[in-house]
Amino acid sequence: MVLVSFVLLFLAQFLAVLCPSYALASPQKIVIAFADFSERSGLLFVAKDQRFFEEQGLDAQIVQVRSGPIALSALASADAQYYSAPASGATLGAVAGGLDLVFVAGVINKLDGYFVVNSKIKTPADLKGKVLGVQSIGGGIWMFTMMALDHWGLNPERDKIQFRVIGDQSVIAQAMTTGIIDGSLLGFTFARMVERHGYRLLADLPKANVPYQHQGLLARKSFVDASPETTEKTLRALTKAVTFIQEPANKQAVLPTLGKWLRLPKLQGAEDLYDRMKILYERRLAPTREGLQNAIRVLGKVNPKIGGLKVEDLVDERAVRRLEQQGSF
Repeated sequence: MVLVSFVLLFLAQFLAVLCPSYALASPQKIVIAFADFSERSGLLFVAKDQRFFEEQGLDAQIVQVRSGPIALSALASADAQYYSAPASGATLGAVAGGLDLVFVAGVINKLDGYFVVNSKIKTPADLKGKVLGVQSIGGGIWMFTMMALDHWGLNPERDKIQFRVIGDQSVIAQAMTTGIIDGSLLGFTFARMVERHGYRLLADLPKANVPYQHQGLLARKSFVDASPETTEKTLRALTKAVTFIQEPANKQAVLPTLGKWLRLPKLQGAEDLYDRMKILYERRLAPTREGLQNAIRVLGKVNPKIGGLKVEDLVDERAVRRLEQQGSF
């Protein structure tokens, strides 16, 4: 037994001398932050649990943070390399403020969410004169609502649509059930909750195909320039995760992942979330330039600095193009 151990040790040392890369083959560590605690982040969970990052030689840590500003601070300080997030007031505001952020991938390239309203509202036109709940003026829910209203040809000032700052989605949902507001744009969990209280679904927004960078992968341009192969490996892992999710035979493998990461009791709602993911994700993970332009246009109304941004400065498609040339899409 001692002789066997000695031989194995000798072989390891011999290989390390003969081929230094053998001794240095430990996975590269990266941190991917996310703040959206929903099925929209499911792609990261699947890539992690199915070890697609490891296949690319990456030791990826998927870290949930409490808010966008925390994630952006992590990027700025190099505590995280990537941030899975939308083109929001926080992300675009950081770019306008001088942080060298770029979208290296587009995970969800259309407006997502459930527009839920009281039972008296039958069509988008019935929103005129109504009160809609948001988390903050200029925040994500406000922005998504503005884009939906714009898609329907509605103008809040002209059509006397009021925004009331309520709080996060849990507080908004409670305000809806007590009649304080007439509607709001919510995620899956809270939309289902208010529907059980008699509210109705006015629109399932992905079906409207409104171009918007609702979920993308952000990185500092300086990092992408210095380590282009890391971004390529990361996107290759995510692309494989999309393919895995889209294959019906893998459904039973995806459901436990959703249940674990989203802390669903007994996988309650996991099948609905899985079906949602299949609608949202596309295999070609390119940022949507049209969607980014929509974000700049809407946010520019409340932040002139964001209005001055140019789409070409917000994207870095080099890794996507390389994967496309390799036939990964």
